[in-house]
Formats: sequence, structure tokens, C-alpha cells
Amino acid sequence: MKKPLIVIIEDEEDLLELLEYKLSKEGYEVEGFLSTKNVESFLEEEDVDLMIVDRNLPGLEGSEFVKSLRNKGVETPIILLTAKNADIDIETGFLRGADDYITKPFNMNELVLRVKAVLKRVKPETFENILYFRDIKLDLNKREVFIEEEKIDLTKLEFDLLYTFIKNKNIVLSREFLLENVWNKDEIHQDKTVNVAIKRLKEKIDPKKKKNYIEAIRGVGYKIG
Repeated sequence: MKKPLIVIIEDEEDLLELLEYKLSKEGYEVEGFLSTKNVESFLEEEDVDLMIVDRNLPGLEGSEFVKSLRNKGVETPIILLTAKNADIDIETGFLRGADDYITKPFNMNELVLRVKAVLKRVKPETFENILYFRDIKLDLNKREVFIEEEKIDLTKLEFDLLYTFIKNKNIVLSREFLLENVWNKDEIHQDKTVNVAIKRLKEKIDPKKKKNYIEAIRGVGYKIG
């Protein structure tokens, strides 16, 4: 039940660290390289789901590296990330084997959406109905939850509650919103119903109270982030 593994090749160390941080927070396993050196041996040893490759790399230019991988039969989906934004550069990138092309400067949230879109397109059966948050994995088809690859038993209500939080991560959700979207609208519930359910959920997903997935925002509601 491993997380999708993404390889990033980017020679700007600060940007590489930012990409690693952002994609890790989105629930991906990330391996970063500052050049193409050692990448091919890594691809031979690991089952990589996606690559993000800068074009302006030391040594072998990024799109040339992509072309060499394609010529060797590597089919891993690849997103080129580059400041080269002329039409001919974009065309060349696709012709050499890229699945998508993002030009710098770019919006980090857009990059995340493109990553998800490429993964869904190439492996829809694997990624379409799976959500990740930090070390939590939700399999929506099987309605199963894994934390650090260990299965956690949740009730239907707890699963729906966790799903709602992750789907709306970093957004403060009011008790009214949770009652309307998680509980049956036709039933009468009180705010304490939400409080009790969240307390039980937190006890199951964070029994040692060290991870603090769900945060109470006083007077407003709760958020996961």
C-alpha cells in the first residue's frame, strides 16, 4: 500500500527542497536529484510513478535526458519544468517524450493539480479513488484507511468524517458544515455530536497524540492541515 513515488530532477537546490516539501505534504513519496547523475540506476531499482524534470540541468539537458529514457524503453510519465517557454521549446519537449510541460515561474498548486492529472491519466485504476494526507492513505473504493501503511479500523461515520477533512484540508470546517455533510440531514444532532465523533477519530488515528492531524479552531470549528 505504498505512496506514489515521484522523482524530481532540479538543479536549483532551494526550488528542489520546496517541491519536495510541497509534494510530500500532498502525500507523495519524493526523491530529489540535482542532476541526472544516478537517476537511471534509481529508476532500475525503484518503481517510480512520475518524474518532474527541469530542462536547464548540468551536463545532459533535461529534454535530451527524457529522450534518452524513452529510447531505452522507460515509460514513466514525465513533466518537464522549465523557463524555456517559446513555442518551439514546448513542442520539442513533447516530441522528446514529455507527458506535460510547465513553464517557470509557476503556481505550486497548479503543479500539484497537473501531477494528479497525469497520474490519473496513466494509472486511473490506481490513483483515481485514493486520497493521501501526510502518512494517511484513504482507499475510497475499499473504504480502508492506512497510516504509515498500517490498516486502521474506522466506523462508517469516522471514515466519512476523515474523508471530509482530507478533501477540505487546510480549510476550517464549522460544526454546522460537518453535520450537514457527514451526518444524515434528516436527523437532529447537536454540536457535541461532532465533538465526540472527532475525539474518537483522533484517538484512533493519533493514539499517542503526537501527530496533531486535526486542530480545533476555537469558536469556529476544526481543520486538518
